Amino acid sequence: MAAAGEPSENGYAERLICTIKEEEARLSDYQSMAEAREELGRFIEAVYNQLRPHSALDYQTPAEFEAVWPQRNSLKVSEILCPIK
Repeated sequence: MAAAGEPSENGYAERLICTIKEEEARLSDYQSMAEAREELGRFIEAVYNQLRPHSALDYQTPAEFEAVWPQRNSLKVSEILCPIK
């Protein structure tokens, strides 16, 4: 979801929901809400973040992009995870 006052971020959330519907939900026959939650979580973690390249990330997966992001931005991981001293 976009931050308050940042409507330009809505497109990313809308595209994610569309991808989940097209590539997982419509192709599955969930037997319960618990199963749906589990399978959708699996899809996001195992497929969307690990295997699926994203054009907004220069056709890298989110995992690949995240792995090299600190080096490209010359920040230490501790600065990213805990920027406030």
